Amino acid sequence: MRLSSTALSILLATSRTLALGSKNLQRRTNAISSLATATATATANSSSGRNFPFESSVVSSSQSNLRLFHSIQAHYNTPFDRTLFSKPFALSKMASVRGGSTATTALNSAVSAPEEVAPVENFRLDYKPLYNIVSKINMNFDIVDGKTTVTSEMAVEKNPNGPGAGDLVLDGDETCVKLMTLQLDGRDLVEGSDYELFPGKLVVKKSAFSDDSGSGLLKTVVEIVPEENTQLSGLYKSGPMYCTQCEAMGFRRITYYPDRPDDMAVFENIRIEAEKESYPVLLSNGNFIESGDVENSPGRHFAVWSDPFPKPSYLFCVVAGNLGSIKDSYTTTSGKEVHLEIFSEKENVNKLHYAMESLKRSMKWDEDKFGLEYDLGIYNIVAVNDFNMGAMENKGLNVFNTAYVLADPATATDTDYERVEGVIGHEYFHNWTGNRVTCRDWFQLTLKEGLTVFRDQEFSGDMGSKAVKRIEDVQSLRARQFAEDAGPMSHPIRPESYISMDNFYTATVYSKGAEVIRMYSTLLTEEGFRKGMDLYFERHDGTGVTCDDFRAAMADANGVDLDQFGLWYSTPGTPVVTYSHEFDAENGTFKLKLSQTSKSEAPLHIPVSVGLIDKVTGKEVVPTTVLELKKAEETFEFSGLQNEVIPSILRGFSAPVKLVSASGVIDEEALAFLAATDTDGFNRWESGQRLFTSLIFQELNGEMTEKTKDFVFKAFERTLSDPNMDLSIKAYALTLPSESTLAEELSEGKVDPVAIHKSRGAVRLAIARKFQQELHKMYESLSESMADEEFKVDALAVGRRRLRNTIFGYLTTIKETPEEQKAAANLATAHYDSAICMTDKMAALNSLASMDGEGASARESVLQRFYDEANGDALVLNKWFTAQALADLPDVVDRVKALTKHPDFSLKNPNRCRSLLSAFTMNAAAFHAESGEGYKFIAESIADIDKLNPQISSRMGTALIQWKKYNEDRAILMKEQLKNLSQMKLSDDLFEVVNRGLK
Repeated sequence: MRLSSTALSILLATSRTLALGSKNLQRRTNAISSLATATATATANSSSGRNFPFESSVVSSSQSNLRLFHSIQAHYNTPFDRTLFSKPFALSKMASVRGGSTATTALNSAVSAPEEVAPVENFRLDYKPLYNIVSKINMNFDIVDGKTTVTSEMAVEKNPNGPGAGDLVLDGDETCVKLMTLQLDGRDLVEGSDYELFPGKLVVKKSAFSDDSGSGLLKTVVEIVPEENTQLSGLYKSGPMYCTQCEAMGFRRITYYPDRPDDMAVFENIRIEAEKESYPVLLSNGNFIESGDVENSPGRHFAVWSDPFPKPSYLFCVVAGNLGSIKDSYTTTSGKEVHLEIFSEKENVNKLHYAMESLKRSMKWDEDKFGLEYDLGIYNIVAVNDFNMGAMENKGLNVFNTAYVLADPATATDTDYERVEGVIGHEYFHNWTGNRVTCRDWFQLTLKEGLTVFRDQEFSGDMGSKAVKRIEDVQSLRARQFAEDAGPMSHPIRPESYISMDNFYTATVYSKGAEVIRMYSTLLTEEGFRKGMDLYFERHDGTGVTCDDFRAAMADANGVDLDQFGLWYSTPGTPVVTYSHEFDAENGTFKLKLSQTSKSEAPLHIPVSVGLIDKVTGKEVVPTTVLELKKAEETFEFSGLQNEVIPSILRGFSAPVKLVSASGVIDEEALAFLAATDTDGFNRWESGQRLFTSLIFQELNGEMTEKTKDFVFKAFERTLSDPNMDLSIKAYALTLPSESTLAEELSEGKVDPVAIHKSRGAVRLAIARKFQQELHKMYESLSESMADEEFKVDALAVGRRRLRNTIFGYLTTIKETPEEQKAAANLATAHYDSAICMTDKMAALNSLASMDGEGASARESVLQRFYDEANGDALVLNKWFTAQALADLPDVVDRVKALTKHPDFSLKNPNRCRSLLSAFTMNAAAFHAESGEGYKFIAESIADIDKLNPQISSRMGTALIQWKKYNEDRAILMKEQLKNLSQMKLSDDLFEVVNRGLK
């Protein structure tokens, strides 16, 4: 038997493998040598007519090659035109396929993953198109407890944009997929002569097709066990339902298929069969076709769905469950009526109404803002309790983590409501930016995610306050993405390589990606951005494209050169913009000098929005102007000024950079001036935050000055008493920078989380004591005005609660003496008792969770009350776990350990893991305690989770990899835990994180 051309190319491709660390170098060298030997032996045996199955001893003598094969083999991506069969093809009597496999033993049972193999890194530049594509597919899911049989018929054709004739390469995970039948045009294929099986791959040889066109009808029958799928990738069981999660590479855990974004096929006929009583709801993508009882199978029923729009496999979805729902409809601008339905477990149906209203607002906004209408006649959403991500944009059938779709006043905070609206919008907006136009390969992930995050941010801003939304988004960016940029997992928004794609659903790809999209809008104006979007859809609807294609559409639509701007896609790290300025009073000119540094070899194209405030009158004399910094250093001049001015730089946070003074000196007088007079809402808030930061760092260094304290106190007093300020902005302006944001301001190796926590706490306490009377008066005033108020989720009501709870937080900070502890506990208990919604209850609970001394009994009492009142509600219990994980108590580590033994805690549920374990890693002072016990506990937890769910373990593992940031003692302890993990058998996901962390 001759090895296929694909198999040979896999062998030869190993020279492209990237080094993963010095300890693996010899292993890779030996592997490549063995591969070369295997290639020569295979070729000789083939030419002499000897049988040479690929799994023979010649190749298995170097076990490390097999893992290389299927990783390298995955790179054949490129956009291609879609040539569909002229006539629909039907399932071959799939109505009763149970037990109809042509093999009693799985055809892929002999394929076993090699042991002790270093995972392989995949590269963007290794991208190659597929030889053959699947243009249409019909599927039948026969769901039986303990075994689901999936029958697929795929219309295969030559890729019109491919490299020519070649083998058909299908992805499949043999660890969970049993291949029972493999036929081409009705003929059983023979292993060796017609196809070859490798770990993770099924290769149907070119010679198996009847002609050189590479066209045919390929049928597979596989068996899977969703009930055992703890990875929650592919088809799995969650409570009363079966559901799928296929992004990024979950479809291969359902069946063999080209599981990659650039194969966009029509899923023409999807049939689902299950027990009617247990699973009355059967859903899939697209439009509903028919349903009924299964003949000769009492108690079983089926439903058939069809999606007319080509899509990649990652957007496929099926759901079977015993669910309740709410229904509504939406009429598009063109007059088409769309049926809307949101499903959940029956006891949660009453919490779906806000999600439905958010969906309708999203549909209207996308029509008004971008002229984009929904394209199907039905839009379904399903809420799932066990889910790795926030939500998934499957075409016409979104699947949501319950945390982002369920909301009512008794269980959801204002932040929860905002997230529900934002995520509902995000997944709906994906219908065009992600589904109709998708990414060519996974390296282009930010093409759909960064763009869609920007769209959902704009939507949320339009639904509420743009200034408030901008502050919230930048807070999140600085806390998460800036830290990622500064650590070992730093990568550009378009990564150059990955081991596990699941590790690159990151703050960089999403949040920084959204900032890059925002810069297009800033540079081109809102009108120019819309022109670019229109051209993007006109050119690429129905295809998979690249980030460069999006940039080209923006440039061509506006007649500008954006080549330099393209460097943002390949530059990791956070750029730094340095400024200095001078005023020429005689000529009335102001010069602003800007310079940039980054990890880009050439200067980036950075939009810097600037305004000028007259220092004498406090009035804005130059409105917001976008300066385009395109050189390493540039000076911009403003003329015609009567008085000296103070510059307001980087308004609206116009670029994801760090802004620093060239002198290195913080101009506190200018910050105080801008905090009082700046017309840009974001920069007014930012100036106050920088004043707070200056005082906290002075406390950290034991050198707090009265001058700085006076600036801070005056800014705080002015903000507190301002009657015209938006209430939410006021609340944010009164809030100190977070500990994680403060940590990002310190240089590598200098971060002491405990010291930061103490210094921030000291400043907060000083402010609380200074303004105790004023704070108490405003708290009482707000409480009185809200006493008989009906619960609402509008900007005014949310702002009142946010401001009241911010003031409440300051008041309960005063608890140094036993009398103060008792008073703080009484206030917090009264706050809890009077709460009419979860927002206020959580403010009280979070405060009480950190009460000690005379407040300890109140803490334990309210924690028990909250648990009892939750009555088993999963999302409310998550809040209960989180409040305790974030508590400011000396024995938090022991408390969190004890909570892992609680009957309501489970490592199998991602939300519960995040609510306790991930939350604990965000409690910086406790997690980074000098004993190192926090590191040890989390490392042990990560190892346990990795056996169940690699996506969750790898994300949690990032808490340990930032060791270089911290002082030497902590760094040693963190690195020790990484080394311990590295000695274990890890998933590819966690291996990549640990390996990068140790470099």
